[in-house]
Amino acid sequence: MRRRVHYVCQSCGAVAGRWAGRCEACGAWNSLVEEAQGSATGSGRRSERVIFTDLSSTEADLPRLVTGLDEFDRVLGGGLVPGSAVLIGGDPGIGKSTLALQALARLACQGAAAVYVSGEESVRQVQLRARRLGLADAPVRLATATLVESVLDSLAADPPAALVVDSIQTAHSETLEAAAGSVGQIRAAAERLIRFAKGKGTALLLIGHVTKDGQIAGPKLLEHMVDTVLYFEGERGHPFRILRAVKNRFGPANELGVFAMGERGLEPVANPSALFLGERSGETPGCAVFAGIEGTRPVLVEVQALVAPSPLTTPRRAVVGWDGARLSMLLAVLEARCGLVLAGRDVYLNVAGGLRVQEPAADLAVAAAIVSALTGRALPRDAVVFGEVGLAGEVRAVGQVELRLREARKLGFRRAWMPPHGAEGGGLEVVTVRRLAALVRLLAGSPAEAAGSAGR
Repeated sequence: MRRRVHYVCQSCGAVAGRWAGRCEACGAWNSLVEEAQGSATGSGRRSERVIFTDLSSTEADLPRLVTGLDEFDRVLGGGLVPGSAVLIGGDPGIGKSTLALQALARLACQGAAAVYVSGEESVRQVQLRARRLGLADAPVRLATATLVESVLDSLAADPPAALVVDSIQTAHSETLEAAAGSVGQIRAAAERLIRFAKGKGTALLLIGHVTKDGQIAGPKLLEHMVDTVLYFEGERGHPFRILRAVKNRFGPANELGVFAMGERGLEPVANPSALFLGERSGETPGCAVFAGIEGTRPVLVEVQALVAPSPLTTPRRAVVGWDGARLSMLLAVLEARCGLVLAGRDVYLNVAGGLRVQEPAADLAVAAAIVSALTGRALPRDAVVFGEVGLAGEVRAVGQVELRLREARKLGFRRAWMPPHGAEGGGLEVVTVRRLAALVRLLAGSPAEAAGSAGR
């Protein structure tokens, strides 16, 4: 019988009936790889009857597996849910394997059966890393394997409470004739592992590589198949690591966990605001403290800006930790609505500490840092800034103001520059900023003018 084949794009997962040099779906060149198709008919097996139930449940919820790694448990929503699948992605060397091994070892020390399967390192290499982290005595069952069927057959009789597969890109299934790491193999291997986890009640942690664009390698379907997707972020030479939940069926999305990388591995940081602001100097032009919200947690970070004359025809716009397109929009508003001249100047923006800020409430803090750098006037050291800026130059209200102000007061801040809000200042002196032009007058005018200009 002639083998039926099709061609799968390794960039987007699109399927084609014949090979072509360029994928019609995503436009990638030389990305179509031949894969064998399984027979759709011929098994003769009758389909099983589906059992339906209602939304109410009489069964008690299974208790979560609390690792004791506080920031990891926080991001998950309180711990690992039995039968759930968690995908952890991040840059090479950022600490994904270290995080998974530490969480697994803590579970094993609490009496939970824990298994770590590595497809990238030998057993000896994992043991050496565990010894360096002080985890050598943890009762974790360890193996090196890449064939999914072999792993699942070995665990079927005694399924563990938690299973780590490092990494999903090295796992492959014998049901598919394709190289490990291909789109089809990643999809097939993940499907088998997730089906096992759901059926046996095993909490599954999959470690995934990312592409140069920062997306998890493999088909986008992989992120839809799992219950939780976590991204591990941070600069390679920076001690701080950020664990962010971009999808979570059992807890809040966009929750944030902060770790510090040390000689003994990853240490949870209970107060990330104090950590991010720990190296602040005195009143320096171009610096503003933003009171943000990451998931359910208030986080204060320092936004730094530098504005300098540009020798280039097209000035540079360099951004670290924020959206570059939003910076361009904010610069246009400052020029069109506030009369500032930024066309011939380079603008550099940095969020200190390695955190990537995503919420639009940072607009006002970014604008304050840029205006401060341009005028040479520093913001008050005891002030926090937050608010969304519209295209008309208005400053819009943001949510969870009380949480932001409470965190600022806890860290010793005394005033807040913010849009109009009906609530009290929570013990802080509130400077209401209704329009972006008022912020420019606050930083460019005299202190006497500042008091009357903020509301206009």
